Amino acid sequence: MTMLFAKSCVAQVRVALLCAVMAVTSSVSVAQLSSPIAGGVPMGSGPGVHSPSSQFPPLPERADVLPWSLLSDVKVSVVKKRVLATFAPAVQALDGKVQRVQGFMMPLSPGQKQTHFLLTSVPLTCPFCLPGGPESMVEVKTQTPVKYTMEPVLVEGTLAVLADDPMGLYYRILDGKVAR
Repeated sequence: MTMLFAKSCVAQVRVALLCAVMAVTSSVSVAQLSSPIAGGVPMGSGPGVHSPSSQFPPLPERADVLPWSLLSDVKVSVVKKRVLATFAPAVQALDGKVQRVQGFMMPLSPGQKQTHFLLTSVPLTCPFCLPGGPESMVEVKTQTPVKYTMEPVLVEGTLAVLADDPMGLYYRILDGKVAR
């Protein structure tokens, strides 16, 4: 019974994550084509909010990890119906350098092990809600598959700062690996 329940939960999480990915793609597309909403913030923006009802505690601050507060400090502008990101000099200086980021896995395909996923600043607590905007996510590509977990993951790899990514992402880690 427990194994059947666990498999059912995993299947529900996978469906929810695929829906979230589709929502990210569609909201990024809408954000790229539409005007900013009231207050000058484009749709699909925000650093992410940790739900007080989440069963997972917020990520603790760590001196050896790139803080999400720095990554989420992004200014956006709309130029010719495209949302372009402008990063602070401290963030631009991280481009092409090995960095460590801690977050929650958001798989981009089904399976127990992932080589391509999003790392988010807050856990996914709602199967139909996005955890935040692109400033609260880092696309991760690894050579070695990483086992999916709902617990926080620490990833290390070469950080790319993306000012005009066609998918609407702001950050990508290449050659990522799970760190301790």
